[in-house]
Amino acid sequence: MAVTQRRGRRIMMTDEERDAYLAEQRTCRVATVGADGRPHVGALWFCWDGTSLWLYSITRSLRWSQLRHDPRLSVVVDDGAEYGELRGIELSGEAVFVGEAPRTGEPCPELAVPERLFAAKNFGMETMPHDGRHAWIRLTPDAVSSWDFSKLATL
Repeated sequence: MAVTQRRGRRIMMTDEERDAYLAEQRTCRVATVGADGRPHVGALWFCWDGTSLWLYSITRSLRWSQLRHDPRLSVVVDDGAEYGELRGIELSGEAVFVGEAPRTGEPCPELAVPERLFAAKNFGMETMPHDGRHAWIRLTPDAVSSWDFSKLATL
């Protein structure tokens, strides 16, 4: 990760906490930028491979179209109901499209791990089902910030 979190170091997650958190969470919010500069935010399922966040998006979505024109994106994964339970991660960088679009299951070694992780996490399956409507976006973040307010109790 190129940019290190400067503020909130006391409540930031360790790398191990980040990896565990991203493995257990299912839904993220993805922010893209339209041609007019207006942001668009939508929810998606994702998986994390320890280095990159993998998003499985409908190829006919506004998100997909915007990322084709401007690959910048930010993703937030967060949870917690009470103040002391709030925790989350923001990752940002540029989208990279991987594999065929839409994805039909053609051999793509780069997708072997994310498809296995995504299928197990979100579908409880060993192999990824392909519907011919979705395709893969990889975000290898150049900036990451995290927070875990439960750490405030120990400060």
